[in-house]
Amino acid sequence: MASKPPPGHFNILYFATAGSYTAKNVEALPAPLPLKKLFGTLEERYQGIRASVLDHSLVTINLTYVDVTDDEASEDGDQIVIKEGDEVAIIPPVSSG
Repeated sequence: MASKPPPGHFNILYFATAGSYTAKNVEALPAPLPLKKLFGTLEERYQGIRASVLDHSLVTINLTYVDVTDDEASEDGDQIVIKEGDEVAIIPPVSSG
């Protein structure tokens, strides 16, 4: 498990090709961050990551899978927001052979 993020941040864990693309296993990002802005924020940091990795990956927040879309909203109309201390994971598809 990753160490606790600094105050005002959340941890993002990069698995498989996401870790290769970023050259990191974990990184702290400023919180709060609306989930719908996560991929854009990562694209700004790592140009090309969205098409190469993110668009084909699963995402979890605190071990719960979430769908990342531009209009992400829960049933009550509130958008999902990544909060201080949360743990987000980027899980690209893996294959064996």
